[in-house]
Amino acid sequence: MGLKKAKRAIMAVALTAAIGSGVLVGTQATAQAATAYKTVSTKTLTKTAYHKKSTAGALYNQTHTKKVAALKTYPNTTWYATKQATLKHSNSKGIYYYVKNKSGSVKGWIWHGYLKKGKAPFGLKYAKNAIALDYTTGKAVWSKSANTVRPIASVSKLMTLYLVLKKVDGSATKWNQVVDTSSKGLIAMGKSSACGGFLFKTGHKYTVKELYDAALLDSSNNAAIALGKWVAGSNAKFIKQMNAQAKSWNLGKASFVSASGLENDDLKAFGYAYGSKNANMVSAKDVALIARHLIKDYPRILTDGAVGSKNVDGQLCYNYNNLLKGRKYYQSSLKVDGLKTGYTPLAGYCFVGTGQKSGKHRVITVVLHDINEFTETRSLMNHAYTYSSMNN
Repeated sequence: MGLKKAKRAIMAVALTAAIGSGVLVGTQATAQAATAYKTVSTKTLTKTAYHKKSTAGALYNQTHTKKVAALKTYPNTTWYATKQATLKHSNSKGIYYYVKNKSGSVKGWIWHGYLKKGKAPFGLKYAKNAIALDYTTGKAVWSKSANTVRPIASVSKLMTLYLVLKKVDGSATKWNQVVDTSSKGLIAMGKSSACGGFLFKTGHKYTVKELYDAALLDSSNNAAIALGKWVAGSNAKFIKQMNAQAKSWNLGKASFVSASGLENDDLKAFGYAYGSKNANMVSAKDVALIARHLIKDYPRILTDGAVGSKNVDGQLCYNYNNLLKGRKYYQSSLKVDGLKTGYTPLAGYCFVGTGQKSGKHRVITVVLHDINEFTETRSLMNHAYTYSSMNN
């Protein structure tokens, strides 16, 4: 067999294999997908709300040569249809809607079968666990996997601060008591770029009130641990108190190994690892209930937690709650006055928020492992106030 004949034979075998395996069909399909759709007819629609029927489908330009957005990336978006077109592709025709999101920032054409009439049900895209709790009744008005326990980072300090306030019990004398901050581990923690933030300076004395402010506003980990030791006598005894308090409130599966919210993987370097678990494990619902107990029993937490920043022993303690007045995500009608941020790589961004609209009940919200913790909290608060049960 000559070289040319041999090549032809090889190509014939390859072609047969390609047809049999569907490779050629796939190539043809790709070519067809790149072919522009033709518009047969169009008409204007009365603006109508739709939402995704499933995760299938995407928005395209009218000729379908450019994909604009996949529906699955907009799980809780309401789309507004204003035009309808019959589009032809190859030998098939279909009805398509021209839709936009509320802001008009995302728009395009989509096959009508991917949509369902009506506004999208409320949801949070990023929070893994969340809840909106009616402070007055103690009942949830909306939730997402709220009974699942997970690491909660520095929102753990709400339990720590509750026990501190319980011991202080309004006593000015106790507020002014000096806390032992001589621990080498806590001094080193304060200097740590990853775990610190508030310095325990040599020769300086710190009162309960100063460390309370540092723990609440600046989320100081060494301040929280030092306060726990002041309350109970040792770190281990304080963590036992945290768990006992949780049990007395019937907080289900909540468990604590840290006064600060740091995980044992970090705490062991400073000599403060405790217990067999790596992290405090608490559900969003139980975090909300802790916050409710804290606000109910010690309402001063709202005044203290609404402070934007404070100088403590020459150190700026900055409140990272960006829903407070003057901050980026502030909304005046929500009147947010608390409560606690948190973050570790394991727990992600966590936030416990609270506020009270005029004529409404106070709302407590919790979002856990949420990269957009402030925007989603604001959305959650606004959604909570759509329920008539939140009215006074």
